[in-house]
Amino acid sequence: MAKKKDKHVSETPATQWLKARGVSFSTHPYDYVDKGGTAESAKQLGWDEHAVIKTLVMQDDKAEPLIILMHGDKQVSTKNLARAIGAKSVEPCKPEVAQRHSGYLVGGTSPFGTRKDLPVYVEQSILALPAILINGGQRGYLVGIAPAVLTEVLGAKAVGCAI
Repeated sequence: MAKKKDKHVSETPATQWLKARGVSFSTHPYDYVDKGGTAESAKQLGWDEHAVIKTLVMQDDKAEPLIILMHGDKQVSTKNLARAIGAKSVEPCKPEVAQRHSGYLVGGTSPFGTRKDLPVYVEQSILALPAILINGGQRGYLVGIAPAVLTEVLGAKAVGCAI
């Protein structure tokens, strides 16, 4: 007997946020692997890692939190991000700090429905993709959306900081 892959995923603050704004999205549960990252989710779901977007909580030199959305197969140049947003420096938040700001567990952070309203930045090349997968608000759960949702509904600002 084949193992059933259809997992029921409870509603999350992220999916509630999307539904409240009339955003259509597809759901993509997968088996979460600690430290597996986007490479693991892309492999399990059969997607190109470039279109699996990671949500990173960082802070500027004034310890103000922000979110940067990046291709799964790229890194963030904190120097270029700082320059793009007019900060002296940017660094990743410690996991417990990121969790406090976003309301999500690291590995399950979504840019939608965060505990605090955080400024969101998106790597500009993400906006050219036909579709993306991004965290749906819990570990092992991605949602598929049109990239335009990031700027048009979420209000993310496009930046160029991928390396």
